Amino acid sequence: MRITFPAWAGRNYRIQTASTVVSALGNAGAPIATAFAVLEAGWHTTEVGYVTAARTVPLVVLMLIGGAVADRWPRHVVMVSANVFNAVSQAVLAALVLIGHPPLWALLVLSAAGGAGQAFYTPAAEGVILQAVPPEHSSKAISVFKMGLNGSQIGGAALGGLLTAVAGPGWVLALDAGCFAVAALMRTGLVQVGERKSSGESLVHELRVGWREFISRRWLWAIVVQFSLMNACVLAVEAVYGPVVAKQRMGGAGAWGTAMAALSIGMVLSAVLMARWQPRRVLLVGNGGVFLFGLPALTLALRLPLPAVVVAMFLSGVGVTVFVVGWLVTLRQEIPEELLSRISAYDGFGSFALMPAGTALAGPVANALGLSGALWACALTCLGLAAAVLLVPEVRQLERKVPEARSKTPEPEPATSG
Repeated sequence: MRITFPAWAGRNYRIQTASTVVSALGNAGAPIATAFAVLEAGWHTTEVGYVTAARTVPLVVLMLIGGAVADRWPRHVVMVSANVFNAVSQAVLAALVLIGHPPLWALLVLSAAGGAGQAFYTPAAEGVILQAVPPEHSSKAISVFKMGLNGSQIGGAALGGLLTAVAGPGWVLALDAGCFAVAALMRTGLVQVGERKSSGESLVHELRVGWREFISRRWLWAIVVQFSLMNACVLAVEAVYGPVVAKQRMGGAGAWGTAMAALSIGMVLSAVLMARWQPRRVLLVGNGGVFLFGLPALTLALRLPLPAVVVAMFLSGVGVTVFVVGWLVTLRQEIPEELLSRISAYDGFGSFALMPAGTALAGPVANALGLSGALWACALTCLGLAAAVLLVPEVRQLERKVPEARSKTPEPEPATSG
């Protein structure tokens, strides 16, 4: 039976979506496996935090360079190179864990290598998927892409947890390395759209150009600042406060796992809605989803039972997809193609910058305010930020442009070197 695809799902879109599902399947279980690898090596909670931070720091620090590189050279080449680098680093980590008792310095270095590879991959990937989406079908295409990504992450996390328990963390890390390798091979089939070559200018110059474009759009930097603080609060709730509350009065890790699963399910199911719905004021509707981000912290602060927390997490997942689709549609519409990766890098850098601080300060804040006070602070911060960004006129007023449907043109032949 021959599989047919919608006219808007071109070659690059299909390959990038399929390869993302593959890499996410392995990568979703890797954090679980890494944490247990650290514990099984004889280390403790503090060292788990160190290894987690070792991945996050280079992701933030190198993100801007990754964006400039992706706008300077062919994006598919950057993505394949980053995938190969991640496959090798994860394979080495898996081998050390399977051999037994890996030294802490090796865990730190290899975790940092994974973050470095992701810092170069992410801006290039956003540029590719946005470039591959026809403007008149952007909501549908982005929603389907997110549906595949989130569904794969749900399955990958479940599979990773099961394999970690049955076979050990080393085999889960080996699976992640294999998924990266397969994704790299698949992405060699991406075709180059437009002429991609070095401009002759330095990376510093191109970062300055990207910065000027970034700060010239008030809606853009306002939302990035919003999410810089928002993500720190959300991560503190999901990674620290939620598990603590679950252990104290909800029955333990299983309860919080159920809540986190509800978050993912909300993200997947709402993608079906966003594939059909094309609101006119796309940023305003997207920011409406942001108001839902504070619900989990609110239900935990109110000491509501587990079913209420599960519903809050589900609604928060719905809000994530509503915002992300609106955000990516706006970037596709408003940002010139040659700047997409740099703008995505500034977006990622700003949005991720305070996430390590969110987890590092979660304990001291809870000690100072009490756990309930810390949860109230997170809930009110999320709600306040969602309201504050509406003071920016462009967020309220920016409208979706509805271009005329383009006739289907043949995609270019795969780019070759030499």
